[in-house]
Amino acid sequence: MENMNDIQRYFSQECFASNSGMKITEVSEGYAKAEMRIEKRHHNILGTVHGGAIFTLADMAFAAASNSYGTVAVAINADISFVKAAVEGTLYAEAKETSINPKISTYVVNITDDQGDTVAIFNGMTYRKKNKLQIPEK
Repeated sequence: MENMNDIQRYFSQECFASNSGMKITEVSEGYAKAEMRIEKRHHNILGTVHGGAIFTLADMAFAAASNSYGTVAVAINADISFVKAAVEGTLYAEAKETSINPKISTYVVNITDDQGDTVAIFNGMTYRKKNKLQIPEK
């Protein structure tokens, strides 16, 4: 990937996370950060952040990190453990590559709150295709 602007432009095409108020804030090879300011639309019936919103935030950081080399990487496995409820503020997802080879890569994504407390831990694995990402023109 040439630079962070390329990956941000690429993921600006991704409607679900963008429409959910999530954004990528940092990307480098095998690494990405994303954030989501918690709004009422993110709450579940109990008044805490819905697990699906937390998973989506983690998945967005995972996708950015795994596609940061400029080639298509698609998820083949993902799981999440929720360790603390979140209610307000901002959530941050930090994806770090833990292994990579020509076909498979793995990542751990830590989701934290404004106090730096862990809210969830996401693990993901991708299949690395040979296709190059189709970056939209500037």
